[in-house]
Amino acid sequence: MLRINVSSTGLSELTFNELEKYDIPRPPSGFDSEINDTVVIKFEDEQEAIAYSQNLDEYAESIDQASTEYLIITDIINAISNDEFVQAYISS
Repeated sequence: MLRINVSSTGLSELTFNELEKYDIPRPPSGFDSEINDTVVIKFEDEQEAIAYSQNLDEYAESIDQASTEYLIITDIINAISNDEFVQAYISS
């Protein structure tokens, strides 16, 4: 199981409670929250994380780029892209 934290200091200042207000596509293994309301994205493996990131990127093309939802998606994609395990998988 791969768990990726989404920083609450990103563009959207995302918290789990804020995430639940939006209809953002869910990853296959879902979202979770930590004690401090930090969003955690759960994946079976790095390949699933990359596929989800690509799907989110396609979805983001259909929404207003000035919206909070777009900022949240950007923060999620950045969290996945910056994850050390995802980066290692891509470079292998």
